[in-house]
Amino acid sequence: MRLGLVAGEASGDLLAAALLGGLKQRWPALQAFGIGGPQMAAQGFQAWWPSDKLAVRGYVEVLRHYREIAGIRNALATRLLDEKPRGFIGVDAPDFNLGLEERLRAGGIRCIHFICPSIWAWRGGRVKKLHRSCDHVLCLFPFEPELLQAHGVAATYVGHPLADAIPLQAPRAEARRALGVPDDQALVAVLPGSRRSEIEYNAPVFLQAVAVMHRRRPEVRFVLPLAPGLRSLVQPLIDQHAPGVPLLLTDGGSHTALAACDVTLIASGTATLEAALFRRPMVIGYKVHPISYQLMKRMAYQPWVGLPNILCRDFVVPELLQHDCTPPALADATLAWLDHPQRATKLRSRFEDLHHQLRQDTARRATDAIAQALQA
Repeated sequence: MRLGLVAGEASGDLLAAALLGGLKQRWPALQAFGIGGPQMAAQGFQAWWPSDKLAVRGYVEVLRHYREIAGIRNALATRLLDEKPRGFIGVDAPDFNLGLEERLRAGGIRCIHFICPSIWAWRGGRVKKLHRSCDHVLCLFPFEPELLQAHGVAATYVGHPLADAIPLQAPRAEARRALGVPDDQALVAVLPGSRRSEIEYNAPVFLQAVAVMHRRRPEVRFVLPLAPGLRSLVQPLIDQHAPGVPLLLTDGGSHTALAACDVTLIASGTATLEAALFRRPMVIGYKVHPISYQLMKRMAYQPWVGLPNILCRDFVVPELLQHDCTPPALADATLAWLDHPQRATKLRSRFEDLHHQLRQDTARRATDAIAQALQA
C-alpha cells in the first residue's frame, strides 16, 4: 500500500502520526510520503518537505509566503501524479490540501480528507470545494457527517485521536516529577502556538502576561513547551518581556506541561482541545494581523472560537481575542482559575464527558473508512 499524505504544522503532524499507526497495523508494508513532521517520521513517513513549511495562519501572513507555498503545492502535485499512490490523505490544512486534492482526484487518485474543515463555524462555502475535491471525509466531531452528507459529501465520524492518546486520568504527579515541580506549587502552562506567525503575534503578549502574574504571585511557576525550531525565536522574547521570571522552556513536551499544570494560558487551536482532554482550566488568547482578524470576524457563524467552547456550546473558558488579548486581561483570567477551585472542578466534569464522547478508537475507525473509500 502506497499513500500520499500532507499534514501542516505540529497539530496536523500529531494527528497524522496517530492515523499512520492504524494504517500500518492494517498494511504492515505501508509506504507513506509527502509533507509531514517528526511525529510522522517516527512512524516511517518519508517527508519530501517538512510540515513547518505550511505553518502559517491568517490571510496577510499567508500572502507573505504565498509564492513558496504555491510552489511546494505544484511540485508536490506533479510528483504525486507521477508516483500514482493508491490514495491521498490530506490532514487538516484545508487551504493547502483541498486544491491539491482536486488536482489529484482529476488525475485519478482517490482523495480522503482527514478532519472536516470547520464549515459550521466559518467559510461554509468550502463545502462545495469538499464535494469537488474529496472522495471521503473523516470527521472528528459527531455532528459533522450529517452536515456534509446533506451536501452530497461522503463522510464518517471517527472520533478524535487525541481522545485515544490522552489518558482518561492525566499523570499529574509523574509529569511534575519530570519537570521538577513540587506537587503543591502552582504551575501555569504557557502555549502561544506552534506557528511562527503565532509566535510573532501571541508570544509577546503572553509573556507580558506571565510577567504580570509573576509580580502578583511570585510563588507561581511557569512552563512553556516549544515546537521544534522555535527556541531561537522565543528566547529573545523572554529576555525582553519576562526577564527573571521562573519560566521553564522545554523542547516539545506539551502533553507533559498540560498534565502537570493547574491552568494554561493557550492560543486558540487544536492545543485547546488537548488541554480540555487533560481536564485543565484554560484561558484562550489569540492575535493575528488586524486585516486578517477583520476578515475572519465577518465570516464567523457563531460566538465561540475555542474548540472547548464550540463543543460545549457555551463559554466554559474565557476567550480573549485581538484587542481584548492584553497582558492584564490574560493575567486576571488565568489567576482567577487558581482562586476559584470549585469552578475548576465543575469544568473538569464537563471535559470528562467530552473526552468519553470523542474517545472512539479513531485509528481503527479511520483506517476502516479509508480502506472502504479506496475500494469504492
